[in-house]
Order: sequence, then structure tokens, then C-alpha cells
Amino acid sequence: MDRRKFLLGSGAALIASSSLMSLSAFGCSTKKTEKSGHLVLRFKPYELKLKHAFNLAKSSRTTTPGVQVELEYDGIVGYGEASMPPYLGESVESVTTFLSSLDLAQFTDPFRMDEILSYVDSVAPNNRAAKASIDIALHDLLGKIMGQPWYKIWGLSLENIHPTSFTISNDTPEVVQQKIKESEAFKVLKVKMGVPGDKELIETIRKSTDRPLCVDANQGWDTKEEALEMCNWLADKNCLFVEQPLPKEMIDETAWLRERSPLPLFADEAFQRLPDVIKFKGVYDGINIKLMKSTGLHEAYKMAVLAKSLGMKVMLGCMTETSCAIAAAAQLSPMVDFTDLDGNVLIANDRFEGLSFIDGKVIPADKPGLGVSIIKGKE
Repeated sequence: MDRRKFLLGSGAALIASSSLMSLSAFGCSTKKTEKSGHLVLRFKPYELKLKHAFNLAKSSRTTTPGVQVELEYDGIVGYGEASMPPYLGESVESVTTFLSSLDLAQFTDPFRMDEILSYVDSVAPNNRAAKASIDIALHDLLGKIMGQPWYKIWGLSLENIHPTSFTISNDTPEVVQQKIKESEAFKVLKVKMGVPGDKELIETIRKSTDRPLCVDANQGWDTKEEALEMCNWLADKNCLFVEQPLPKEMIDETAWLRERSPLPLFADEAFQRLPDVIKFKGVYDGINIKLMKSTGLHEAYKMAVLAKSLGMKVMLGCMTETSCAIAAAAQLSPMVDFTDLDGNVLIANDRFEGLSFIDGKVIPADKPGLGVSIIKGKE
């Protein structure tokens, strides 16, 4: 049998079974609503202010545009958000336009998750962060109705959560040292590379700490030969893996690099939706799932199940986000091999509380839904 057809067939079966697994929890609900209300959507722009400039291979910024979302049903409110870094191609205007086009009032049963999210996905192509904001709010709402956090609904154990990394981008040696001091509670550092001075940045970090590093080149290395040279060099620097070493269009070159690199390669910008998991089997060693790329938790769960079944590693990442979206991602963290959920600690104006940081790990609260609430005064 053709290998790709086999993968596609087995992948479809696993996706179907994982969907059934995720929905079967609803059938076990002990708190099913009997009211005949409908979904009410509210949203507002909310710009995230970064504590430090975020310097990447292709850009630099001090803020991230965002939109905060509320989804209400019979007096119960679920929270969600869209965070839009430039490379996603979304903006406050595009997200609010998309959300304004939705007719969620047609749904009188919030437990029809597949139907609701399929409708949201069908309204317009792309708009992944906008769609994620609805997905996150719906999960929070349903978890509150059921009276359980989502990691419990999925049957996951917090004991399986790995330490999260703390992100350091290229900057002056003084600022880099300041970031290292701020990261003392974190056991792993994630370093943004792909710009001039990559090696100097690593050497600066290594003067202060020998903690393991994860490297994100953000498509910044231009050739497979340059990428291989960097991977070989990083292998001696206690580096765990390299994320998106080459431009996302360079699929053949990345496969070439994977065969020769001493470090595992993870897809980020190249990886967006569920079909990409099978597409990148053999090109990358693992995938970086981010809710703002995957349209939310519903698809992210299926991605993790499928990638694991194909023998791929799974990383759970984030954008700069409030604790709302980080708490949503944290519900999945017991399923994955690496976590990079520091987006809320990189901003200065978080609206939510409820997450815990224990022994280098982001721990969701044992409370219904996402387990977060709005900080008093930031309603």
C-alpha cells in the first residue's frame, strides 16, 4: 500500500476516534442544563503591552494586538481571546469584523460543540486567532456548566506536565542578562535566533546559566548548510531542539537537514492546521501546537493525538497572551513532550488570574472550565 495513503487513512481514523473521545466526556456530565437559552457573544479590543521588546528574526515589537471575548449561556460566561502577532496576518479590525459576522444566537445547546465550531470555521477562511477566541470561550463555558476543568474531562493527569520554557530574544547583553535574572524560576530557556549575532547571544546566556536551551530560529537561517552548521554548533551548548530553522516554504531542504541534524527539528510557522500533521511527517521531528494557529483547543487536541500516533514529538506553544489563553493551552499540557507557555509573564497588563507556577511548571487550577477569573478592576 502507498505509504502516504496509509498515513492518510490511519490518520483519518485516529482523528475520528479522538473526536469521539473528546465529545464522550459530555455524555458523562452530571450537570446538564435544562434551560432553553442561546449563546450571546461579546468582545472588545485589548492591546497587550510587552515588558521587553520582542525581537525576532524578521521583526520587532513592544505590543501585541488582541481581542477579548465573552460567550454567555443562561447567565454562565466563558472567556476567550484572540492574540495576533504580525505573522498570523490578522488584526483587531479583521478579528472584530469576523466576530461581528457570526450568528451564534442560532445555537440553543452549547454542548453541540462540533456543530458550533464547524459553523464558525465555515464562515470565512483563515481567521485562525478569531476562531480560537470562540473555541476557547466555548470550552470555558462548557467546563463551567459541567463543573470540571478540561484536563479532567479529557482524563489527563497534572503529574505529566513538563516544565515550561522562558523566552529570551536577541537584545543588548545588559537586557539579556536582565531577562536571565527574570527567568530564574524557569528550568528551560527558549532563545529566539535567526538574526546577526546568534552565537554571541548564546555565549552571553552561557556566561550566566547552564540551563537547557530550546532554540527558535523563526525561519531566520537562509540555507540548509547554514542551518546544519548552527545545529552542529548548538548541539554542544546543551540545546534540546531547534524550532523552524528554515523558511517554511523550504520543505525539501528541511527534510535534508532533519536527516543530518544532531538535534530534533520542530515545525512552527510551517505548521498551522490538522492536515499539516501528516504532511510534515518525515520533514520535522515534531510540531509546535499553538491555539492561535490551530483555531483552538478542539483541533489542538486532535493534532496532539494524531502526531503522537505517528511517532512525532509534540510541543505546546503560545503567542504573547493573557492568562486566559495560557490556561486554555495548559489544559492540554499533560499530553505533550515540551511546553512553552510563558506568554502571560511576558506582558505587563494581564487581565486574568488563576494559573499556578510550581517547580517551573504552569499548572491549571482545579476549577471548572479554564479555571481563571478576571482580576478585580480589569473587567
